[in-house]
Amino acid sequence: MRWQHRPEGSNWGDFGPDDELGRLNLLTPEKVLQGVAEVREGRSFCLSLPLDYPGGNALNRLRHPPRRFTAGRADKLNYNFELQRLNPSFTDVVSDDAVLLFTQYSTQWDALSHVGGLFDADGDGVAEPLYYNGWKAGEHICGPSGHEDALEGVNATRLGIEKMAETAVSGRAVLIDLERHCGRERVLVDYARLQQIMQADGVVVEPGDMVCLYTGFADVILEMDRQPDAARLASSCAVLDGRDPALLQWITDSGLSVLIADNYAVEAYPAREGQGCCAALPLHEHCLFKLGVHLGELWYLTELVSHLRASGRNRFLLTAPPLRLPGAVGSPVSPVALV
Repeated sequence: MRWQHRPEGSNWGDFGPDDELGRLNLLTPEKVLQGVAEVREGRSFCLSLPLDYPGGNALNRLRHPPRRFTAGRADKLNYNFELQRLNPSFTDVVSDDAVLLFTQYSTQWDALSHVGGLFDADGDGVAEPLYYNGWKAGEHICGPSGHEDALEGVNATRLGIEKMAETAVSGRAVLIDLERHCGRERVLVDYARLQQIMQADGVVVEPGDMVCLYTGFADVILEMDRQPDAARLASSCAVLDGRDPALLQWITDSGLSVLIADNYAVEAYPAREGQGCCAALPLHEHCLFKLGVHLGELWYLTELVSHLRASGRNRFLLTAPPLRLPGAVGSPVSPVALV
């Protein structure tokens, strides 16, 4: 056993001592069928931003837009390459490309290996860096070997995003329309406000549901046309108050399987000031580290929301597997909603 004690409020071990899926275990065949039952019109919606948005690195200085390039071939480039250069009888023209991609730049999933915490799981009085279910930094989530300033060689041998991909991430989703009630002003949404909004719109979240929050933030990003204004983004749209213990308890009690938003971090970042030693990202800590709830960020929900509003609905079928990229701590995703 990797741990003797688990963090307060966590579910470590509830899905087995070696679990790497967390609450994705609640996306059962029954939950998929509930999602399929929500498909009444046969309409589908792409829930991804173009992956070169938001543009620049105003949202996160460490993440940059995709860079596209190609390889060489026969002293030329393998792009608009005429195969007659290899054989005069060939008429084909070929283009190949490659991408240098920050996996969490645009519409994304966070893997459970994305955010961990310092916790004394073995009771020796020393907190150690751990991830969901006690998987260890350095042993299971491995940084570059050799030198601390090395950049390459990172690998999550446990809790990698491929574990999520293998489940296909399909089932019933529920949308909570924060923008409808909060507008596009910067508002911290705590448990009480969230419940008011859900009750007003008749939103019910049941165990295994995938919960999506629409705030309008992705719309603001699109309006900036790849030239984001950091100050405007920081003052735009509703965000969950990760410091509200009642909100975190609701995430636990609701049984939601994943939590998704069209904004940068789902929760307010930076968060409200905490007391003593605490997480900078309390909702991330609660979801990724304690409960095994994957987070989706920067999703594009606008067209789906418009349709749901017009039809008086808030549930739909969602399928959203990430890239099956072993060892990655996040992944771009092109989710699809069907109604």
